[in-house]
Amino acid sequence: MIARTVDWTPPQQAGDDAAKPEGLRERKKRRMRQQLTDTATEMFLERGFDAVRVAEIADACGVSEKTVFNYFPTKEALIVDHPGAAIDALRTALADPALAPVDAVLGILAGELDAMTAWLGAQPDLAGSSAKLRRFGALIAETPSLRAYQRDMMDRLAAVATEALAERTGLGPGDPEPRIAAAALLGLWPIQFSGWAKYADGVRTPAQIRDAVTADVRKAARLLDGGLGRLTAQR
Repeated sequence: MIARTVDWTPPQQAGDDAAKPEGLRERKKRRMRQQLTDTATEMFLERGFDAVRVAEIADACGVSEKTVFNYFPTKEALIVDHPGAAIDALRTALADPALAPVDAVLGILAGELDAMTAWLGAQPDLAGSSAKLRRFGALIAETPSLRAYQRDMMDRLAAVATEALAERTGLGPGDPEPRIAAAALLGLWPIQFSGWAKYADGVRTPAQIRDAVTADVRKAARLLDGGLGRLTAQR
């Protein structure tokens, strides 16, 4: 989830658009949104985030600057995606009483990891695409405004997780248990994100990267199991 607007999904095959229940207007909007973020990402990776103006991105895509902001509320949102999908996924998974909180988050992370490795596996140049992933991570880590934007996203996710955990246990969102549990669960995302920088070395295959990143995330998750296992319903 957390730090991407790049389309990590494999390229669409012929006829995919027709198979989707998507109208022409929605399809055009989706394609324009993807064109804007792909173009912005390439320009940011090449020149740096602060060196690129939104007007330049708009010009490269043949649209007005206003159009860019119609799709993305801020310049940072062009590369660090809004957390809408992640919020929905997190709220739904943590509300499921059949899933332990750690397992719920591991399922979300696994889905994101599968999407990214599928994207990487569909690229003709493994080494070049792996290098691009590393540059993408470095760009966010080295740009203060992007780090701040990402922190804001994480705060929003933490608030959603706290609310969901409080609801399932009968506690209040201001109580310490759901708050610390949410913070611990959200800590698994940076582990997965940093795993890409460690393992996407241009030599490992996408499957090997997925296995290595998953192993790191699960090691971290095991540390949470004991404490979060005691987070039970108070009703």
